Amino acid sequence: MELPVLLIIIIVLALIFDYINGFHDAANSIATIVSTKVLTPFQAVLWAAVWNFAAFFVAMYIIGEFKIGNTIAKTVNEDFINLEVIFSGLIAAIAWNLLTWWFGIPSSSSHTLIGGFLGAALMHALVMDYHHVALANPDLGIFDKLKLAFQQLFTQNVVKYEKVIPIFLFIFMAPFIGMLVSVIITLIIVNFAKNSNPRKADAHFKKWQLASSALFSLGHGLNDAQKVMGIIGAAVIYYHVTLIGGNDPYALMDSADRFKHFTTDYIWVPFVSFLAIGLGTMSGGWKIVKTMGTKITKVTPLEGVSAESAGAITLFITDHLGIPVSTTHTITGAIIGVGLTKRVSAVRWGITVSLLWAWVLTIPISAVVAGITYILVIAVR
Repeated sequence: MELPVLLIIIIVLALIFDYINGFHDAANSIATIVSTKVLTPFQAVLWAAVWNFAAFFVAMYIIGEFKIGNTIAKTVNEDFINLEVIFSGLIAAIAWNLLTWWFGIPSSSSHTLIGGFLGAALMHALVMDYHHVALANPDLGIFDKLKLAFQQLFTQNVVKYEKVIPIFLFIFMAPFIGMLVSVIITLIIVNFAKNSNPRKADAHFKKWQLASSALFSLGHGLNDAQKVMGIIGAAVIYYHVTLIGGNDPYALMDSADRFKHFTTDYIWVPFVSFLAIGLGTMSGGWKIVKTMGTKITKVTPLEGVSAESAGAITLFITDHLGIPVSTTHTITGAIIGVGLTKRVSAVRWGITVSLLWAWVLTIPISAVVAGITYILVIAVR
């Protein structure tokens, strides 16, 4: 089966994004374990990369499905998805990810990708509406046509809100859950270890941190690699249903079953997606490691265990629910939680506020960039 050139480009770009996500976002998996000097940076990235990739086997053979990938693929109504939309969303996501990585800002790769996908789809729908309005009302001016096109846009179900609303809610809920669980775990550990020899306890917590960081990296792989799978899945399903159509099995089956069949028919996509994020983890992210591991609050091995365990628990919960969340938001909330158990002033709130602004702006900025990119793409085609 010969795939269209644009579809091949989309698959390559999606895997590049996955790789970038590795050194941009997965660095959060190792921030605390590096800052507590349990592992050297080189050892830590290897450790995180192994567990990011191991998540593929957990999802494939233990969980048995890729819920988050399915959610991503279905955030936009299939009627408003085409290859140009997906291409534009990926370009916007890659651009924002590289920009925030360069400045050491731990923004969410997850929300960057989702924002890009939504923005490009909405612009695609708006362009189609404008053409319909222009054909029906040739005598109207440009602004009047745009006004009618916008009115028509808001009557269409371009965005699947039942999928998107939980994603937006968890921008704030994921870090809050991570913070709450982190506080609880820290208080429990402190209570049990209060009579222990500090030096011996510290040595034990450093060993435990290997396990907690592995769990968080596993959760990161389960969460983030699937998002790229969702984007590739949307592109491949569009190819089968719309470009081939007819008696193609994907065109004949119920839309709810398509993504599950995609992960079976194209098993190399999940495998390569998890592999790419693992390789990306070994390639960079040191600026973000510094921000997450030292600038928010000073973290001890005990607190590192608490933060990573809380982050892992949060990611496992959201994976079970099929809700894509930001690992950056999650571990940030968990680190703030361990800081709060000492005192409120232990958290450097100036840094935290800067991170919050990056989180809030990620989806709208990615959406705007993707919309502009879509206009440029259709202009040159």
